[in-house]
Amino acid sequence: MPRKIIIDTDPGQDDAVAILLALASPEDFEVMGVVAVAGNVGLHHNATNARKVVELAGRKDVPVYAGCARPMRRTLVTAEHVHGDTGLNGPDLPAPSFELQPEHGVDYLIETFMQADPGTITLCTLGPLTNVAMALVKEPRIAERIAEIVMMGGAYFEVGNITPAAEFNIYVDPDAADIVFRSGIKLTVLPLDVTHQMQATPERLQAFRAIGNKAGQAVYEMLSFSQGFDLAKYGWAGAPLHDPTVIAYLIDPGLFEGRLCNVTIETASELTIGMTVTDYWHVTDRPRNATYIRSGNAEGFYCLLTERIARLP
Repeated sequence: MPRKIIIDTDPGQDDAVAILLALASPEDFEVMGVVAVAGNVGLHHNATNARKVVELAGRKDVPVYAGCARPMRRTLVTAEHVHGDTGLNGPDLPAPSFELQPEHGVDYLIETFMQADPGTITLCTLGPLTNVAMALVKEPRIAERIAEIVMMGGAYFEVGNITPAAEFNIYVDPDAADIVFRSGIKLTVLPLDVTHQMQATPERLQAFRAIGNKAGQAVYEMLSFSQGFDLAKYGWAGAPLHDPTVIAYLIDPGLFEGRLCNVTIETASELTIGMTVTDYWHVTDRPRNATYIRSGNAEGFYCLLTERIARLP
């Protein structure tokens, strides 16, 4: 049976590709809903972008909700310098033709997990963890009902991409991340350590364009836009592709390698706030609370991604 998932996201070009991958894989997923959160850009744009992407995939049946417009305690930090002023610059996607669901995204998460059988829904988080943490604060009982959270976030070997110590998704709302990592929920983390290996080289980008469908062209245009910042920053052959690793991991975990270890979130230090302090080598006796993915098969990842995007309109 397909795995039931909810996607919590701040689209973002890489978020958009992750959503498309999930919607192109009905044998693997029943996408129950998409919940937007403030992150790459503000909530309004992210909620609009989520609907644009769902519609691009031909799946207006998937409900989209708007969640939290700001972090739990901090001022919102955004990333227009990477994603453009709309968060989804690149393709000229039409305005969505369907409305957001009227329910707040946090309430949707709570109601869905409380009504479903325990352990039957996986939560895929592609942005800051504000919505998830707020749901846990409002209704702590959902912690024992979530099958697993698979997230893009954090860094250890690659350190940070928004500060020297912190990855963007965790840095935007470290207080929320701290709540999630202390929740006892089964966690799998796809950090920069693996996503930086998934480089969208010119050949891989052209493969999306060569598919010949609207989704493939949109992916090509999205990633062609967002890669400019990272290519200038890193000087690599291609820009890293972050969020689709979450969905790819759930489809084929054999593409990735990691280990169960302790991950703790720094919430107090001015210098290292948002850092994912990862005991990868088990040098402490802190409880092992997350499967931390360190490496992945980039060729296999892009083959999977291209094959699935080719299924879409």
